[in-house]
Amino acid sequence: MRLAGKYIWWKTPEEAVAIPGRVIAQVMNMGDYADVQALADQLGEEVLRIVLSHAEAGQFSERSWAYWHYRLGMASVDNVPLLPTRRFA
Repeated sequence: MRLAGKYIWWKTPEEAVAIPGRVIAQVMNMGDYADVQALADQLGEEVLRIVLSHAEAGQFSERSWAYWHYRLGMASVDNVPLLPTRRFA
């Protein structure tokens, strides 16, 4: 709830936790070191991998996208997947 209120500031914490993947992605993208460590310790790296692999366009900056792929062992040097993009039909 604390992280939901801090990183999804435009909703109430109760509304934000209804979409946990969004809260997790927001902390992964914008979180300070202490909050990121707390999130990783509480949820484990497998949950973070799932959130990263299901990320929507705009949820991660280029820098955060690369960092998390390296940290979670999902990319090798100079082989980070492209950021998700919006597709219009």
